[in-house]
Amino acid sequence: MRTAKSGSWRELLGGRYAAVSVVLAGGVLVEASNVYLTTSLLPSVVAEIGGAQYYAWTMTAFLVASVITSMLVSRLLTTRGAVTSYVLAVLMFTAGTVVCAISPTMATFLIGRAVQGLGGGLLAGLGYALIQRALPQRLWARGGALVSAMWGVGNVLGPAVGGLFGQLGAWRLAFAVLAAVALALVALAVRAIPRTATGPSATPIPFGSLVLLTAAVAAVSLASIVSGIATASAIVVGVVLVAWFLRHERTGRASVLPKVAFDVRSPLRWVYVTVVALAFGLGTEAFIPLFGQKIGVLPPLAAGFLGAALSLGWSVTQMLSANATTARSVRTLVIVGPAALAAGLVGYGALQDTTSAGVVAWFAVLFVAGSGIGMAFPHLTVAALGATDDEEEGAKAAAGINTVLIIANAFSTAAAGVLVNLGTDIVASAHHLMFGFAVAVVLGVFPAMASMRRP
Repeated sequence: MRTAKSGSWRELLGGRYAAVSVVLAGGVLVEASNVYLTTSLLPSVVAEIGGAQYYAWTMTAFLVASVITSMLVSRLLTTRGAVTSYVLAVLMFTAGTVVCAISPTMATFLIGRAVQGLGGGLLAGLGYALIQRALPQRLWARGGALVSAMWGVGNVLGPAVGGLFGQLGAWRLAFAVLAAVALALVALAVRAIPRTATGPSATPIPFGSLVLLTAAVAAVSLASIVSGIATASAIVVGVVLVAWFLRHERTGRASVLPKVAFDVRSPLRWVYVTVVALAFGLGTEAFIPLFGQKIGVLPPLAAGFLGAALSLGWSVTQMLSANATTARSVRTLVIVGPAALAAGLVGYGALQDTTSAGVVAWFAVLFVAGSGIGMAFPHLTVAALGATDDEEEGAKAAAGINTVLIIANAFSTAAAGVLVNLGTDIVASAHHLMFGFAVAVVLGVFPAMASMRRP
């Protein structure tokens, strides 16, 4: 019988905390759905307003803007409080979505995407940071699992809704509906999120960190747009800037990450490194639909949902993994997670054939790969949330999960493009991507072990 000390799904999703759960999960779901919905609608957008040469910039503008605000989550919570921070994030996201909906040109659309990204970076970061402030500690694992699962749900919902509106020739209406749903969250947030104390921040705005990390993500995002030596150069610049960012964070007075992340006695840095390894595996998602169409001869819709198999495995498994409460079971799940993700990627790379059985096997091994993320992620979230007792530093530790995810996604997307381009044919490209990423991911077992030691 489960004790109150360990919490339960019924407690999280019913009664006192139900509205809070809807707000936290809803904000991340809106953000996640927007990412995949926009990708599905872009062909229709370009067909109407032009700007095909700026196709890839729609994601770059969004991603770079998200990085900027994701690093300000903890400061905003401290100085403005939980309710104001969340409402501001939703309103910024909504404003950008409306600009996208009414855009007459691609230049205007890119401005809308950047404003969306500013709000989206806050929404995603607040989804983790508010777990610490709005839920009791016994519900942190389940709260983290619920919030993280919304990325998987968005990966299914976004393409489905985007494809439907795109087929109807109503891409502007799709953004209008998204804006309306986001606004509905504001009314619920004002009632559900507990009001927190506000005051001056203990540290100044981390301008140095903001500039360095934003430039790093911009450089790596550029790597996915250019080709040849320019790609390699952009990645190298990105790596150098991230190293500079980490050095600045460790020695500077104003920082984005909590100081405890650089304390050799704390496992928090290994928590973040493990998150990087798991998030890196998600870089394969963009190419799975392509492989499904070219190798498996699947129709676009079926190939798109094949690409969601990894996210589905992540979402389903972490809802189960969050039920683990003993130290031994938590440690096992976190350590096995990167290994399971790597095994799934290797299995997918090895099963490139065009038979029906092969396609079914593809879905199964991709689900296993996603399950590796789901096993570990809720408990890594709890480890980050409990890394420090200081309120502002704790907010930094929680929001840092989202910042680390964004950095990892930027680098994994660029690296995926490089590996795919190395292939002499589509099957070779699949092998390069899956086997290469499996090697990088399985190394995450070692920081996973270190992340579970007691501080």
